[in-house]
Amino acid sequence: MSRSSGRDAPVGRGRGQVEPVAALVALAVVCAALSLYAGVLDGALAGVSTDDDGPAEQVADRVRDRVAPAGVAAPPRLSAVTDGYRFNATLACRERAWTTGAPPPVGASRAREPVSVRVAPGVVRPCRLVVVVWS
Repeated sequence: MSRSSGRDAPVGRGRGQVEPVAALVALAVVCAALSLYAGVLDGALAGVSTDDDGPAEQVADRVRDRVAPAGVAAPPRLSAVTDGYRFNATLACRERAWTTGAPPPVGASRAREPVSVRVAPGVVRPCRLVVVVWS
């Protein structure tokens, strides 16, 4: 049998392949750039506040930051929250709820936010943080 090419190239040479080290470096650069972009975007959006945020939303943000500093709320931290407002904060899960503050009056401003709550060591459940603020 005859071949159409005049000379045989050794396997692996003459083809469009990239060295593994160069490919890994390129992948690391892309990942670093994406991480930097996400960090800058998160930092830029963290300072953005809309005028629609009422006192309940503002207090709910502060309560969430204190109760769940690492993203997972711990119910014992709820009792340590004081903000200078008259408010009631509740972490409500399907099977249990934790509350701090006085009972809210009718017509008070409310805010609800989803949070993850550690209900037992190694057990995290999706719950809701409800903050009610009044004057």
